[in-house]
Amino acid sequence: MRNPLQSSLLPPSTQGSPYLRVATYNIHKGVMGMGPAKRLEIHNLGLAIEAFDADVVCLQEVRRFHHREARRFSRTDYGHRSWPHQAQADYLAPEGYEVAYRTNAVTRHGEHGNALLARWPIGEIRHHDVSDHRFEQRGLLHATVHWHSTTIHVVVAHLGLFHQSRVRQTERMAELVVKHIPADAPVIIAGDFNDWNEQLDPILIEAGLTRANRGDGERVPTFPSMVPVLTLDRVYTRGLTCHNMMVPRGQAWARMSDHLPLVVELELQG
Repeated sequence: MRNPLQSSLLPPSTQGSPYLRVATYNIHKGVMGMGPAKRLEIHNLGLAIEAFDADVVCLQEVRRFHHREARRFSRTDYGHRSWPHQAQADYLAPEGYEVAYRTNAVTRHGEHGNALLARWPIGEIRHHDVSDHRFEQRGLLHATVHWHSTTIHVVVAHLGLFHQSRVRQTERMAELVVKHIPADAPVIIAGDFNDWNEQLDPILIEAGLTRANRGDGERVPTFPSMVPVLTLDRVYTRGLTCHNMMVPRGQAWARMSDHLPLVVELELQG
């Protein structure tokens, strides 16, 4: 049966396509709402990720476990599905995809972090702690993806809520690219940058990265999902060119997370 969310996305990817399709999505830990109205969205998010038909999916706010939420959603009532037994990254990965996950933040009842899902082989996986102060735990997930005959370095990012923290975290990201990734290797940095005041581009541009955008230069907002006005979710690249970009809209997408996903198609340069 056709995934009902597919109609709002790019056409399905083909095996011989020259484009690498990348999606980035802050999944809000798989739940939405507050108090008695809190609802489990992880199952719908699984349909969303399947609909991306992406080669690489970069996820933020992904739970490996959370004891309190698991207890809350432990039963299936009135047709609602329960908390998955698998870690969220493994549960969300379409069949045949490889999974990389690293924890960013440990809390009283569980933890959460960044995840990378890929339909291509994943190589070395690293985690870089970029926490800037004791009130926020932040990290970068850095892995290689072997796409056809090319090794691409992918960094999944979720930056802090304070401007100066984001600046320092972006500087460390730029240092990672310049000093620790081979100069001729293609790079993708994707995630939730929380950069509502649009201040981080110069740091990454100086490191040789380009922000993916539409051909007309228009930036596509992703937050908040109900009425998006801020371009918090982004993709930056080195050695790749953005061919296409889209953000799905509609009530179904707005219900699943406070962010909308961003989907881009990239082409190798040269």
